[in-house]
Amino acid sequence: MMADNIEHVISYYVMFQRFHSPALGAFAVVSHWVPYLLLAGYTGALADRFDIRRLIQLSMCMFIGVSVCWGIMFQTDSTQEWKAMVLLVIHGLAGVIWAPASQVLIHRIVAVDQLPSAVRLTATGRYLAFLLGPALGSAVLLAYFGPTYGIFINALIYVPMVVWLIKAPYGSEAPDGRRPQTLSGFADIWATARVVARNPILASMTVMVGASAFFIGNAYQAQMPGFAVDLGHGQPGTAYSLLLGADAAGGLAAGLILESRGLLMPNTRTAFILAMLWCLALASFAQAGSYALAIPMLFVAGFVELSFNSMAQSLVQLHAPGEIRGRVIGVFSMSASGLRTFSGLSVGLLGASIGIHRSLAASAAALFLVYVALMVWRHVRVKPSPRASPM
Repeated sequence: MMADNIEHVISYYVMFQRFHSPALGAFAVVSHWVPYLLLAGYTGALADRFDIRRLIQLSMCMFIGVSVCWGIMFQTDSTQEWKAMVLLVIHGLAGVIWAPASQVLIHRIVAVDQLPSAVRLTATGRYLAFLLGPALGSAVLLAYFGPTYGIFINALIYVPMVVWLIKAPYGSEAPDGRRPQTLSGFADIWATARVVARNPILASMTVMVGASAFFIGNAYQAQMPGFAVDLGHGQPGTAYSLLLGADAAGGLAAGLILESRGLLMPNTRTAFILAMLWCLALASFAQAGSYALAIPMLFVAGFVELSFNSMAQSLVQLHAPGEIRGRVIGVFSMSASGLRTFSGLSVGLLGASIGIHRSLAASAAALFLVYVALMVWRHVRVKPSPRASPM
């Protein structure tokens, strides 16, 4: 994940410097998440059937190839929009292979009672990578090595994971030894979605993360160079790193504080409240006119984002039927990641028309209203089933 984020820092920065195109930033978001929307159900089934280690290795090799290709383009000064688009699509395909497999792998490592902690620690590791990625990508790779050598060095960061997975102790067999039948088509994905819809907890968490992905996702991160320029005062590259780092630092702090104190155990109502706070923090960041307000708001946004996302993931993993866990996680990923495709339209393309500050604020406000409606539906109008878990 650190290498993934370094690549984003360098490639987004070079694309912004070369093309100054909010629309290309929007495509970066769309191309990253469309594979989840179309393929996560299938790759989730692959995680149920095949050696998880090999799936992750395949995705790592694809990530390496993308970084090397970026480096060749930078070195030969042959960067073109269509080439950037192709690499962004391949990067998205690598991600959709990796994501469900990495989540199913958690179940191979820890017991059920340890699962919420394991999910949150995994999310904390990702946010540590979000923090280190911008720091290394900007302060070291861009400043000292330049984008060309920086992106080549970045490709090497994936190698230890690929090597370790050759004989890693987990991932080759499911705990119960069972393998579900091969996913045969869209009908099987639809059947899994119906299983999710019949479970109030799975349904509410899938809809909650889907709404956040649809309206905002991480589209504002692709526009971060533009926010840095608009805030002014200092070098855009350094400001870009500070803004990304503030968001990541908030997530890292959430993981360390909440896990060390055993706070905010999985609960659907708490997850909704945290998601609403995320909307407020991002709306405040969008309207900020100075770093003094922008950086704290991004820190708060990162804190609550890790909290509600890891909580939703824990609840889904705890309540997913064991024999189709990978498929359920695949459907969850379709919602949580695939719907981020459309956030590239709301924040990116709309931002090209009315400005990225207004588009992000409007998206956050709309999402907040959706969460209010979902809270009413889930906790007021719908009576809990007597067999449903209190979580």
